[in-house]
Amino acid sequence: MKHFMLKCLFICSALFIGVLMGMQKANEGMMEMKGYQEEGLKAPITVKEVENGEIEASVLGKNVTSHDLEAKKEKLKEIKAFNFFSSLGKTMANMISSITEKIFNFFSSIL
Repeated sequence: MKHFMLKCLFICSALFIGVLMGMQKANEGMMEMKGYQEEGLKAPITVKEVENGEIEASVLGKNVTSHDLEAKKEKLKEIKAFNFFSSLGKTMANMISSITEKIFNFFSSIL
């Protein structure tokens, strides 16, 4: 199951990168076809280095920085998202392991 999920994740990420590359190529083609630069046609991905050495990236017009990612991680930690199925799985695993432990203890005490 893990291999299947990893394959799916890899394929989805490869396809997403392919879509972004295709958008970039289409943008370049539109600029070549027009023959001049227009403000309305912006590149889907832009990466710039700022004066202080930090790198700013923009994906589809939305700025992405490492500070944004850190803030999102902090926000997720504060929320402490509750996953019902995860907690249900942990509870079932604990029950099954305790039942099997009791069964082994019972048979070991008989022998």
